[in-house]
Amino acid sequence: MLGRWRRRGAETAVPATFEDVPTLPTGYSQTASKLHAFNRYEIKYFVDELRVPDLRRELAAHMDSDPHSPHGGYPVTSVYYDTEDLRFYWEKIEGLRFRRKLRMRLYGAPEACTDQTPVQVEIKQRVNRVTQKRRIELPYAVALNWLDHRAELDCGPGGRGFVDEVTTLVQNLDLRPIVTTGYLREAFVGRDADLGLRVTIDHKVHGRDRDFRFDSGAENRFIIPPKLAIVEVKANERVPYWITDLLARTDMSVVRVSKYCQSVQAFGLAPRSLQGAPELAMPSNPVRSGDQA
Repeated sequence: MLGRWRRRGAETAVPATFEDVPTLPTGYSQTASKLHAFNRYEIKYFVDELRVPDLRRELAAHMDSDPHSPHGGYPVTSVYYDTEDLRFYWEKIEGLRFRRKLRMRLYGAPEACTDQTPVQVEIKQRVNRVTQKRRIELPYAVALNWLDHRAELDCGPGGRGFVDEVTTLVQNLDLRPIVTTGYLREAFVGRDADLGLRVTIDHKVHGRDRDFRFDSGAENRFIIPPKLAIVEVKANERVPYWITDLLARTDMSVVRVSKYCQSVQAFGLAPRSLQGAPELAMPSNPVRSGDQA
């Protein structure tokens, strides 16, 4: 059944920060470089946590640590929206050349999230091998009213196309929260000739399938074995030779892993992909993330 839209008054009439126009992100959201507004190539790898210190040192020799990324990383928490029959999930599993997903993302400690905390509502889509991201920044309460309660969202002309696209998706597909994912992210940015390069290391990847408020305090569990971190190499046009050489020397292989799909599978919402990596095998008794969430 299609969702119905309810008009709201001044509570949704707030200025929206749209990332496809010049903006100055604040707080941890600054770690999500404005490069995310452009087309990117993204390549993912697994790395054993025991090898991360060596990897970190080699990256630091060629790249700068993101100035807004504290030592040990910053928390990233995302709520993913999908249809009742998991349309976006299956588009990813089936490897469609054009696919997209909708998420709400928080940079910073989830327990500190309030109604006024800025969050990102983002469409991430894949066109062939290119990843495209578009997002809008809103206070948390406003984003919830828009996506979960079908409230109408007022915004400036710069963001109107994106807002209309999200509104149509949520309405026509009756999207709802499906799972949450979270992790600690370290970020490195390129310098000199590698200004378009970004490398992230995600630790303690966990999630849950209920209690979707960021500040709920609900229990999470690891959706990827905690001995593994996910390394993502993101580039606008090319991956420098020194990066490919480094990854080869550290014996890291490319993996097709989606944190969203991992979370869906971890909670039994859909069958596991036949293309899943053997490294992702979890113990028979799920490991709880405890206070790492």
